[in-house]
Amino acid sequence: QLLLVESGGGVVQPGGSLTLSCTGSRDRFDSYAIGWFRQAPGKGREGVSCIRHSGFNARYSDSVRDRFTISRDNAKKTVYLQMNSLKPEDTAVYYCAARHSSFECTNSTTWYNYWGQGTQVTVST
Repeated sequence: QLLLVESGGGVVQPGGSLTLSCTGSRDRFDSYAIGWFRQAPGKGREGVSCIRHSGFNARYSDSVRDRFTISRDNAKKTVYLQMNSLKPEDTAVYYCAARHSSFECTNSTTWYNYWGQGTQVTVST
């Protein structure tokens, strides 16, 4: 069982930045692909970004590309999502998810086995 804990959410003004963290609970964290998802009120869960177990490959949705950056520190069992130039439409609960895999990651919710509890991000004046 892999437990994931997100942190770093909060309230920020438009144009501001936040960094989210996703920390895993077990060894061999470096064998898991990690994805970041978000869910706004009344909407479905959307894939934002993902990173391969090694950290050498990443994917981004069109809505966040060039504004968000995903990275990982496997020694710390943590994946980060650096979010810049935040917009009100980025407001959502952000979740991280994991799958034990050596293949390319995806932004599909059904591909992941383990989920965190989420952290709220609010972009507002």
